[in-house]
Amino acid sequence: MKCEKCHREASVHLTEIVNGHAAEKHLCKECALAENYTLTDPQVPVSQLLEALVGQAGGKEAAELKCESCGQTYKEFRNTGLLGCPNDYKVFEPLLLGLLERAQEGATHHVGKVPVNAEEGEKRQKELVRLRQQLKEAVQREDYEQAARLRDQIKALETA
Repeated sequence: MKCEKCHREASVHLTEIVNGHAAEKHLCKECALAENYTLTDPQVPVSQLLEALVGQAGGKEAAELKCESCGQTYKEFRNTGLLGCPNDYKVFEPLLLGLLERAQEGATHHVGKVPVNAEEGEKRQKELVRLRQQLKEAVQREDYEQAARLRDQIKALETA
C-alpha cells in the first residue's frame, strides 16, 4: 500500500467509522504524525499502554500525590484498590469523588438500601432510626418546630 499523502510505503492503516460508514486511511509514519495520530510501538505490552492511559486520566500530578501520614501514593491506591490510612480520604478526596459517584450511582455518600421484599417492620424500624437522628440534630440546632414535627412522626410510627 502507498501513503495517501506522499505516496511512500504506508505503515499506518486506519479504519474510521463515520455515521456508520467505514473509511480506510493508509499513511506513512511521517504523514500520520503530521495529522496528529498517536503512534505506538507494536512491541509495547498492552499492560504498559493501559498504565499510561490510567496515568493520563488522573494526570501525572495525581499519580504522584502522596499522603504525608502513611506515604501511600495515589498510583499505589489505583494498583491495589486499598487506602493506607484514614488521612488518604482527605488527601485523595478530589480523585476519589469520581470513583464514589460511579460506585454509588451518582451519590457521594452511602445512602443504604432496603430490600424490596423486606418486611414492613424492618422498614418501619429503619425509618424510626432515621427520624430519631433527625430529631436529635434538630434539638442540637435548637430548631424546636422541626423537632416537634419529627416527634409527632415518631409517635405515629410507633403506634402504627
